[in-house]
Amino acid sequence: MKKLGIERRRFPYPYRAMLALCSDLDSTVDWEQYWTIASFLNGVEDTPMGLGLDLEVGNTLYFDQTPGRFCYWGTGALEREYLREMIRGGLVDCIHSFGILAETRAAARRSLDDLAEHGCRLEVWIDHSKSVTNFGSLLDGGQGDNISHAAYHADLTIPFGVHYVCRGRATSIIGQDVPPSLRGVWTARHPAVSARALAKEAAKQLLGCLGHRKYALHGYNVLMRPTMLRDGSHVYEFMRCNPHWSGVGGGANAVDIGESLSPRVLNRLVRRQGFCIFYTHLSRLAEPGPAPFRPATVAAFRRLAEAYQEGQILVTTTRRLLGYARSRRELLWTARLLATNLIRIDVQKAPSAPPIQPALAPSDLEGLTFYVPAGREVQLFVEGRQRSDVRLNPPDHTGRPSVSLPWPRLRLPDLGPGKLAGHRLARPERLIASD
Repeated sequence: MKKLGIERRRFPYPYRAMLALCSDLDSTVDWEQYWTIASFLNGVEDTPMGLGLDLEVGNTLYFDQTPGRFCYWGTGALEREYLREMIRGGLVDCIHSFGILAETRAAARRSLDDLAEHGCRLEVWIDHSKSVTNFGSLLDGGQGDNISHAAYHADLTIPFGVHYVCRGRATSIIGQDVPPSLRGVWTARHPAVSARALAKEAAKQLLGCLGHRKYALHGYNVLMRPTMLRDGSHVYEFMRCNPHWSGVGGGANAVDIGESLSPRVLNRLVRRQGFCIFYTHLSRLAEPGPAPFRPATVAAFRRLAEAYQEGQILVTTTRRLLGYARSRRELLWTARLLATNLIRIDVQKAPSAPPIQPALAPSDLEGLTFYVPAGREVQLFVEGRQRSDVRLNPPDHTGRPSVSLPWPRLRLPDLGPGKLAGHRLARPERLIASD
């Protein structure tokens, strides 16, 4: 391939790193707060924190949660329809367990049936605290994949479409799917506390390399790995990151996010060309109010938006980042010279891909980019079918031109009063089989 001057680019053109803001909705009090944060991060109109940043940021969702906490069944019918619209648009993309009050298989079925009835899919699962529906028995006692427990639901949730699971694994190392490096964890401004964070990361890394199952992702700093739940379900388990100097949990809130998304951290992520699923809680605030974020937090997000606008860091949702990273693992490609100025690139799924269903979706190939020699025409075939939407890109920071498939932006739906009036969605068949 390199003889032809062809190489798969690590990230979609022109970006040099990839980051998903993955915020657990703990402490979110109501729909207004949930929507205000989404409007600031994803929108372009004025908000209590200033003009929206026009980023692509997903959010998480509970279904049955304790009073005073926003959740699917705890809000009104109109807000639920708004949530469904955001799910269908890809900007609510993670289940953060079924919630503390969801303790049975029947509660899980009720929520999944409702999503299926309204044409909604959520493909990412993140354990929450000590919720009994969690999958992470090693960290939080979850029973969601324990066939003998009343809260067992994996045989419903996995066929429904969940195939990316986070069971509480998190790291301070900046950037995943690159060689592990503890540089950047310790800081002279907080020597004692950051030294403890560094020591914890070193211990996780060592234990992972020695084969400790709990720290398997930490050992070689991988973003995700195929794994099997206790009931035999196959999923990808993934790891999140928060590089705050006090450790992954200490800075996982809106107040301290300026430290975790500092210029030093963002620059290091770009230099390392890493993937990052950024762990935080955007509703853990200093004090309630119409403007959830303090100026320092707003400044941190504007810094991230600048890195995106400058073509440095592709900011996207957790689901899209995982799908793209998965495609790097499960796609094979070949290239051949058809004529003096014509190159054909063939892309197909690897026959030895893990037995995880659903398989790669067409959207997981969005942004697929190849470096190509200048002055050559390129044809790109995916599973034997030629793509007509291939884009020719000018040289990037390496000086090499490339071709790529489009990366369409996810946009915040317009959920103003009356915008959903008359909205009707064809009801598919129920997707969850009865017992």
